[in-house]
Amino acid sequence: MGSVKDMVRLKGKIGRFIFSDRYSVFDWGKMPDLIEDKGKSLCLSAAYFFERLEERGFKTHYMGIVEDGKPKRLNELKAPQNIMQFRLFDVIKPLRNDSGYDYSVFKDLKGGFLIPLEIIYRNALPPGSSVFKRLREGKLTPQDMGLTGMPKEGQILESPILDISTKLEETDRYLSLGEAKSISALTDKEMDQISELTLSANSLISESVSRMGLFNEDGKFEFAMDQDRSLVFVDALGTLDECRFTFKGIPVSKEIARIYYRRTSWFQDVENAKKRDMIRWKELVISSPPPLPRELHKALCDIYRGFVNELTQREWFKVPPLKGSLKIIKDFFTMVRGS
Repeated sequence: MGSVKDMVRLKGKIGRFIFSDRYSVFDWGKMPDLIEDKGKSLCLSAAYFFERLEERGFKTHYMGIVEDGKPKRLNELKAPQNIMQFRLFDVIKPLRNDSGYDYSVFKDLKGGFLIPLEIIYRNALPPGSSVFKRLREGKLTPQDMGLTGMPKEGQILESPILDISTKLEETDRYLSLGEAKSISALTDKEMDQISELTLSANSLISESVSRMGLFNEDGKFEFAMDQDRSLVFVDALGTLDECRFTFKGIPVSKEIARIYYRRTSWFQDVENAKKRDMIRWKELVISSPPPLPRELHKALCDIYRGFVNELTQREWFKVPPLKGSLKIIKDFFTMVRGS
């Protein structure tokens, strides 16, 4: 069971994701609200992009969306579903010790495993991007990002930049390229291939959402190595949880929830706890996140529904057009700023 989806293992190397209506922000885990139909939206959106990637010749772990007990392609479904069938890869977690994490086990692996990295692409640097916090703390420089000067909030990049973080630690930790290769035991060629696949999938997602008037600001991918040591797209991708999309500057993702929660005392407790202990920080948080305001919650539910309707060009859900829900979000935050 994960913070937003559960996994069931079938016989052999076959698994199923059960996408839930739960959501998580700031690595907290399950938040107090459910976002109705979010699970189905995520499942269908990820399936859409897996099928488009396969059409372009890329490998994925996707096998189909489960309906009537069997996996189907999107165009075969009679109704929206929240269960995805996929090929399983071994998830081998690094050993945690007093000084951090030990990744030495990956040096002996040949294939059939999840790579312990998240690959992040950035087409822009929106307000709230972790990049600015890392720059302020001196953990990152503009030169590390391939920039000649200090970036500004909201800056659209001339070409995408890539970031790498850990995947299997208690809290995601950003890595240099050298650290990423070292802990995952990947070769220079394999890291270059990951970069190429990331940029290709980024382009696919950007092209797809631009038809809806959306801009693809950033997102993340995960990869596995198959038995032939070929790279495979895994987990989920191109969804409102994996990407940060905007419409004329308005968030079209769970960033909406992040913006709200950054204004709460609970978020300050989280930040203070992470400064004290990045591994055991959850034990130090003294408060709990409050529920979302009712109006914001309803609009967020309709954004997930409307997004997959317009992405797939099929009416899975009876909801207003996506732009109508986004106007409600814009009006809400305008009112909050003015109060």
